[in-house]
Amino acid sequence: MRPGVLTVGAVRTAALLLGLAALGSTLRHGIDRPGTALAFGALVALGALARRGAPGEREPAPLAAAGALAYALLGESAGSPATHGVLQTVAVATAAGLAGTAPHLVRGRGPGPDHLARRVLTIGFAALCFQPLRPSGAVVRHLGEGPPYVLSLGLLLLLTALCDAVLAALLLRARTGFPYGPLLRDELRALLGIGSAVCATGAVMALGVAAAGPWALPVLAVPLLLTQVSHRRYEAVRTVNRQTIASLARATEVAGCTPPGHARRVAALSTAVGRELGLSGTELTVLEHAALMHDIGQLSLVDPVEGGATALLPAEEQRRIALLGGAVVRRTGVPPAVAVIVERQAEPYREQPLPARIVRTVNAYDDLTSTGPGTGAGGAAGAALDALERLRLGTARDHHPDVVECLARVLARGGASGMTPVVPG
Repeated sequence: MRPGVLTVGAVRTAALLLGLAALGSTLRHGIDRPGTALAFGALVALGALARRGAPGEREPAPLAAAGALAYALLGESAGSPATHGVLQTVAVATAAGLAGTAPHLVRGRGPGPDHLARRVLTIGFAALCFQPLRPSGAVVRHLGEGPPYVLSLGLLLLLTALCDAVLAALLLRARTGFPYGPLLRDELRALLGIGSAVCATGAVMALGVAAAGPWALPVLAVPLLLTQVSHRRYEAVRTVNRQTIASLARATEVAGCTPPGHARRVAALSTAVGRELGLSGTELTVLEHAALMHDIGQLSLVDPVEGGATALLPAEEQRRIALLGGAVVRRTGVPPAVAVIVERQAEPYREQPLPARIVRTVNAYDDLTSTGPGTGAGGAAGAALDALERLRLGTARDHHPDVVECLARVLARGGASGMTPVVPG
């Protein structure tokens, strides 16, 4: 069994055991302060029910996450000590989250098991760090109720966010095989967006309920709801922007300049190779956009390239098409970095930035496998091995050796999405 499968299985098993233990303990001993538990459970359930996150969005239900986090950090309710403990916290968050998620699961749009496991373990971590200390009075006795207590709460939030990011990156690493460092950086960057809003709202909710009771929850949820709406509008703009770029990239296919799906394949495989080489965040976005538009210069040619395979052309002709493509890209309004990659994709690799090296090598690979002999799974694998060998022979000038070897590793794992795994010879 692969290590990645073991990692995912271990995380899911730990979350399942924690959830079952929490539910069993709560059912056996009863619910402490049922009114407060019901208020937080309703907030978590409504937040999960209102989730409308796009596929791949890191936190599709921020209100549910903030409500569960606030319950984990609740030390008092309207001035009275809250003694619900770690297991009841996990039980309420888990049961309410599942209740709100159930309609989405029925429609096939719910979160995956990895997201649910992450949520259970993260809330359990926060509750374990806070609940045993607050009711005993240890925190107040040493720090008081003023700024030091708030700072300690902020430190706990930071540790909880870090725990969630580590788990998310670990699960992604197990599923994809990409390097752990760039994945963790992506998760930490995501915390600066909706993640920071979730942490801040969870802390404010806990402090507000401590002073005013559960009736403070609806009022304190409003700022996060507004933040959520703004974040989704921003994501919608980004989605439209990417769809526009993808439509422009398809112009070469519609015009018959490139084979169907070539730009999408190059973009997906380039992104996978970029992750393997340590790129993340904005760097990956720029790389993806450049890979989608790398062949757009062919629209300016009088005579089309046979099969759209620019990798088989003389170096000077490749360079001319790349410069034509860069000129077109600069007129589309995309970031200048995208145009630079398109312009420099045909240069010797020693003069190229890393994203241009990736686009050139992956484009050459797709051109070689598309024009190579062989059909079916065996033929495709043979064409892929032949293409990798030709790329290795071109490492003196055209293709950086590290990029070629990273491409081989990505292909050995199955490529970008559902490709036939290629075992390099």
